[in-house]
Parts: sequence; structure tokens; C-alpha cells
Amino acid sequence: MNPQAGAVAVSIGVTGLVAVLGALALIRAAERRPSIAALGAPIVLVASLAAGVAAATRSMLVAKDDYRTLLFVLLAGAPMALLVGMVLARRVQRWERRAARESAEQQRLAEVEASRRDTIGWLSHDLRTPITGIRLLAEGLADRHAEDAGTSADLNRLVREVDRVDALVGDIAEMSRLQGPGPRVRSAVDLTDVLSDAVAAVSAEAEAAKVSIIAGAVTGATVLGDVRALTRAVTNLVRNAVQHTPAGEQVVVSIEGTRVDVEDRCGGIREEDLDRLMEAGWRGDSARSRSGAGFGLAIAAAVARDHDGELTVTNLASGNGCLARLSVGDLTDR
Repeated sequence: MNPQAGAVAVSIGVTGLVAVLGALALIRAAERRPSIAALGAPIVLVASLAAGVAAATRSMLVAKDDYRTLLFVLLAGAPMALLVGMVLARRVQRWERRAARESAEQQRLAEVEASRRDTIGWLSHDLRTPITGIRLLAEGLADRHAEDAGTSADLNRLVREVDRVDALVGDIAEMSRLQGPGPRVRSAVDLTDVLSDAVAAVSAEAEAAKVSIIAGAVTGATVLGDVRALTRAVTNLVRNAVQHTPAGEQVVVSIEGTRVDVEDRCGGIREEDLDRLMEAGWRGDSARSRSGAGFGLAIAAAVARDHDGELTVTNLASGNGCLARLSVGDLTDR
């Protein structure tokens, strides 16, 4: 084999090998960042061509001053490098188009989500006005017909149903807020005060249901969080426990550090249903359907996640109730 033929063979082989290896590396990298392929394609082209020329030169098949042979080797390796470059260029174009489509889709989804949250916020605000008016009218009529037991009972029931609708509107608005990327208000929050406010908010409902709320061990902590959201979450847990505890039984609330426990006497929950309790809108049986729209635990779980914690619900070892445990991250040192 003459020197020129040997140099050409070495140049083509090395050029092709470097080009293929570089192309494979770019293909893997570009799956995550297409811009890498755009920057790397010309580098692979030049590197493969330079490697082919260098290999041919070092093969001792090219004389030191034989510039014609070196030029011939360069021209021989160029088609292979250009071929790989063209393939990479087409790939880069496809990656860029795909990245543009994904970016546009993400932008569209973000706009849809923002529009959804705005719509829910407007609806929640606008619904509150007629709901408040209906409630005031029902209360006024109940006062006027206090002597008519039947009419008064119907009107009082109307007031309760209005309150349920109002609570549902509030739950929907809260879920939308928690799912959104908006700013969070953070301040020092005493969990003992949060639990106290939650019990106070549910005490009238518990008294009407003949359910006692008693305190267990309370060793609270101060955390950095959203006091309104935390109070709502704990209130939801206490209310849920009261609603599913039979008359004459007790709900036990306690705090240990950054953990709030609410223990009820609901009779236990099927193991296959425990994982679904925090799903928004899920209600496992007709009894739960009557007690609300299924947002209480979902909101509490979302609040816990928003505070670097979690909400868990487990059956008591005795089998006569459940333990809802809301933990939040100790954020005071951040």
C-alpha cells in the first residue's frame, strides 16, 4: 500500500470513529438540553476532521514535507466529517423544534392554570355575597317564626345548608390557592395556639353532636409558617374527627413538638381506603358523603406539604378509631 492510500485509510477510519462517538454523546446529552447539541455539533465536526488528519500524520505514512499528501488526506476525511455534521444538523433542528413545542405547551398549561385559579377566585368571591344574603334572610325568618316549631326547624336547617355551601366555596378557593405558585406568608406560629383556635371553632358543632373534645399531652413548638393555613388544616382534622365520632364518645387532640395528633372513634377505616382519604372530593361511604364534600383532609394534607411536612391517617390498634397526624417541618432555623 502506497503512503497516500494508507494515510487516506487511516484518516477516514479515525475521522469516522471520532465523529460517530461525538454524535452519540451529543444525542444523549441533547435529550435533556437541545442547546448542547447546537453548540457541540460544529465542535464534533472539527474534532473528527482534525483527529483524522493527526492520525494520518502520526502513522508515519506521510513525509514531513509532503504537503500534497497531507492536503489529500484532509480532503479525503472531509466528506465523512461533513456527512456526520449534516446528520447532526438535522437532529439539532428536530431537537430545537421539539423543545419549542414543549416550551409553548408548558406556557399554555401555565396560562390555563392561572386562568383556572383566577376564575375560581372570582367565583368564590362572587358567590359569598348571595350566600351571606340568603343566610341573613333565613335567620331573620327563623326569628320571626320562632313560635312555629316546624317552620323554625325548616329555616334553621336552611341556615345550616347555606353554611355548608359557604364552607364548600371556601374549601374550593383554598385548594386552588394551595395548588398555585403564589407567595406564602410566613411568620412565627405557636402550634398550641393553632390547636386551641381549632378546638374553639369546632366546639359548638361537637357540643351539638354530643362529642367531647379532650386534650392529651400538649408540648407544642413554634414554627415558621402560614398561621391561617395551619389553623384551617388543624380545624379540618378536628371537625372531621367530630363528624365521624358517635355521640357520647371522645376526640383526643395532642401536640408533640411539630406534630399535631387528632384521635377519633370512627370505628376504623378499611385499609384499602386509607390511602385515598386525602384525595380531593373522595368519600368512602354515604356517611362521609353527608358530612362534607371531601375537601377537608385534602386541604390539611396540602397545607402539611406546603410546610415541609405530611398528613397521615392510620387505624388505632384497638380498631375503634383513627389517628390523623399532621407534621410540619421545623422551619424556625431557616
